[in-house]
Amino acid sequence: MSAFFEIVPNISEGRDAAVVDACAAAMTAAGARVIDRSSDVMHHRSVLTAVGGWTEALTASVALAGIAAARIDVRRHRGEHPRMGALDVLPFVPLRGASLADAAALAREAGAAIWAAHRIPSYFYGAAASADHRRLLADVRRGEFEGLVARLSDPLWAPDVGDDMHASAGAIAIGARELLIAFNVELRSENLTLAKMLARTLRERNGGFLTLRALGLVRRPGIVQLSFNVTDPDAVPLYRIVEMSRALAAEWGVEIARSELVGLAPRRAMRETAAYYLARDPEHEHR
Repeated sequence: MSAFFEIVPNISEGRDAAVVDACAAAMTAAGARVIDRSSDVMHHRSVLTAVGGWTEALTASVALAGIAAARIDVRRHRGEHPRMGALDVLPFVPLRGASLADAAALAREAGAAIWAAHRIPSYFYGAAASADHRRLLADVRRGEFEGLVARLSDPLWAPDVGDDMHASAGAIAIGARELLIAFNVELRSENLTLAKMLARTLRERNGGFLTLRALGLVRRPGIVQLSFNVTDPDAVPLYRIVEMSRALAAEWGVEIARSELVGLAPRRAMRETAAYYLARDPEHEHR
């Protein structure tokens, strides 16, 4: 059975649909199948989800990097979400017939191919990381685009592929990981400090849920957001994230406005969360 992968590129464009269309079209023309796309104006960011074999995933990634570099100038990019490149994040996820080691090897080949074709440097993270201090995406992206020049002079943070940043496209974080869920909880508040504090409380890095990544961001006027990467949906169910967010926010007199799924999620995770809320409100089944 041939190896099959998911690719979930994040691009630094969430306002111009034509640019996002061009990025998706480039991946499709290269043989990958784009199965989902999501854009956010405040974050100024879009997430594409595509699937394909090794060759399709590799070719689509190189094509996407070229279109993103041609159409997105990070020097003029301003959004709520951290970013260091036009094609900001490029994770490879093993699906049918593929292992995490396969995904890591594909990530490294993609980095080399993108540098050769477009002269955009890459940092490897996750299972593709070249050192322990590069495993976390947040560490790789610290300082964002504006901090890349300083990082180039630090031997600990030289790119894994390439020797200089791209003037307008920056650098790419290319990784290998298992399936994760991108999930957001919105709070009825303009208090960004509160959102960042709750994110710190909930995420693994500061003693919260194991495997959970979290950021506090502005969503829109009157709303702040807890933005989560659920790296192990079996260990941290979505309903637990929602209810803990609700409880912590309530201590400050703040209510949840809504929650949001970005991209795709394993069916079992949605079933588990639905079962939890139906058990709490069995009458809902008959409404």
